Amino acid sequence: MNRSEFLKLAFGASAGLVAFRSFGFSPAQAEGPFKLAPLPYDAAALEPHIDKMTMEIHHGKHHKAYVDNLNKAVAGTPMAQMSIDALVKSVSSSTPAAVRNNAGGHWNHTFFWNIMGPNAGGTPKGALADAINKKFGSFDNFKTEWGKAATARFGSGWVWLIKSGNDIEITSTPNQDNPLMALAEKKGTPIMGLDVWEHAYYLKYQNKRPDYVAAAWNVFDWNKIGKNFAA
Repeated sequence: MNRSEFLKLAFGASAGLVAFRSFGFSPAQAEGPFKLAPLPYDAAALEPHIDKMTMEIHHGKHHKAYVDNLNKAVAGTPMAQMSIDALVKSVSSSTPAAVRNNAGGHWNHTFFWNIMGPNAGGTPKGALADAINKKFGSFDNFKTEWGKAATARFGSGWVWLIKSGNDIEITSTPNQDNPLMALAEKKGTPIMGLDVWEHAYYLKYQNKRPDYVAAAWNVFDWNKIGKNFAA
C-alpha cells in the first residue's frame, strides 16, 4: 500500500467515525427485533440549548443500552414478536423489570428525539393551542405547570403532556415508565415529553434541572407535537 492509498483509507475511517459520533450510531448492536434508529438531526443541532456531547452520549450510549438490553430481555419469548408500542402498552406490575425498564427506555427516547428539532421553539398553533388555552388558561400558565411537574419529579423520570379523550393533562412518571403502560397511575397518549434523568442535562446544566427545563422550550417542535395531538 503506498502513502496515497494509506491516507485515503485513514481519512475514510476517520470520516466514518465522525458520522457515527454525530448521529449517535454504534457499529455494534445486540441482535434482536428492536433497533436504534439514528437521530433525526445532527447531534449538534440543538445547541446551545442541548449540547452535542450530551446528545451523543444520551443517544449513542444510554438509548443504545436500552435497546441492547431489551433485545436480551425478550430473547426467546413471545415478546420478541411484539412491536415496541404493543410491548409498552402491555407492561404491568407482573412484567419482568428488565423488560419494563428497557422497553420504556427505548420507547420514551425514540419519542423524545422526534418532538425536538433545530429552529424550533415558539408557541403551539391551531387545535393544540386551543386545547392548552382551554385547559390551562394560557400558554404561560401551561409552561408554569409543566415546569412544576418537571422539577418536582423526585429522582429520575419524565414529564408528559397526555391526551385522554378530548382532554389534555400534565403528568409525570418515574424511571422509564410512561402513560401508555398498563400500570401507569395516569394513563393517556403522550403528545409531548421531557426526560428529566440527570444524564439528559448534567454535562451542561449540572444540578440545575430548572435551567434545563426552561431551555427545552427552545427545541420543542410544535408542528410535530401538534400532529401528535391531532392523531
